[in-house]
Amino acid sequence: MSLVVVGTMAYDSVKTPFGERDRALGGSATYFSFSASFFTDVKLVAVIGDDFSAEDLDMLTSRGVDADGVARLPGKSFHWKGEYGYELNEAKTLDTQLNVLSEFDPVLPESYKDAEYLFLANIDPTLQRKVMDQAKNAKLVACDTMNFWIEGALDELKKTLERVDILIINDGEARMLAKTSNIVKAAKEIRAMGPSTLIVKQGEYGALLFHEDDVFSAPAYPIEQVFDPTGAGDTFAGGFMGHIAKMNEEKLNDRLLRQAIIMGSAMASFTVEKFSVDRLKELDRKDIADRFRQFKQLTHFEDLSDQI
Repeated sequence: MSLVVVGTMAYDSVKTPFGERDRALGGSATYFSFSASFFTDVKLVAVIGDDFSAEDLDMLTSRGVDADGVARLPGKSFHWKGEYGYELNEAKTLDTQLNVLSEFDPVLPESYKDAEYLFLANIDPTLQRKVMDQAKNAKLVACDTMNFWIEGALDELKKTLERVDILIINDGEARMLAKTSNIVKAAKEIRAMGPSTLIVKQGEYGALLFHEDDVFSAPAYPIEQVFDPTGAGDTFAGGFMGHIAKMNEEKLNDRLLRQAIIMGSAMASFTVEKFSVDRLKELDRKDIADRFRQFKQLTHFEDLSDQI
């Protein structure tokens, strides 16, 4: 089954307590595509500038990612510069240069319009709806957003949320969107806005799933040294949506969603082990299957409730 992702492709300059990297390949759609390509066919929609190397684009297409939806415009690619302290859950943004992203007008190639699955990465909610208008056959739509849009384009964001099935955001964004400090109450408020399923990312503390009456908590994988958290959330979304598209079930259910959130967590746990997509480039399916099993072991325990 095919999966369309619309988002950013960028070069990042990142500094963490464990090193730094200048002009590392990044962007929400880049991480998502690389991650999801292990599970399903990915069709990529983004904009890049003159400075985006053919080698970096070829790396994605060599993974089977369809890049027909990537537009190259005169100018520089989106660039983000950030720094992490020892509290690695959140980066300090030092510089953001939109460059050609300011001209982004996502247009889906004809071959993309019949895709069954659609992921709208963190871009202007107005553009997210424009993409939905073009992907009329998508049976499942998921999206991401951030505090910038929650604070500055809330009405437009709510119009988008009315039309999506799954929202994937972090815990701070969930509290901000719902205007409450309690995540359980926030989940109820957000799902009333439209998404039937909510995933709340909690960084090193894992992720929460809210679907119908089901609540599921996925742990984070214990990693001895986190080199670079950049792109972990987008890699998570790629693994999550890639698994759902691969299974291609008639409807969302608790079993499928629980599997998908663990698969997303497994993929994200690899990303943070090196800078940029360097760790993802080394992966094979056995690595992923082993990590998935290790996640299962993290939460396995014997039921002793009959002895209470």
